[in-house]
Amino acid sequence: MAGGEAPPARAGFVVSKAIGNAVARNLVKRRLRHLVRERLALLPAGSLVVVRALPGAGEAGYDELARDLHTALQRLLGGPSR
Repeated sequence: MAGGEAPPARAGFVVSKAIGNAVARNLVKRRLRHLVRERLALLPAGSLVVVRALPGAGEAGYDELARDLHTALQRLLGGPSR
């Protein structure tokens, strides 16, 4: 990184066996990756974020995960939530 640029924001994911079997965990992980990828630009450069899926995430639909992630990021960034 020439010129002292900050590295891009990055995200990690924690999806435990409490979510369900391997298929359910991988589905949740893929959905969360997709949702976070769309929102990484909102985070300050160099940010490191860990997204932990709670046990109910295995039954949650895409829209519900998106809504929960949006709320969490708004809290993290200090903005108003919907």
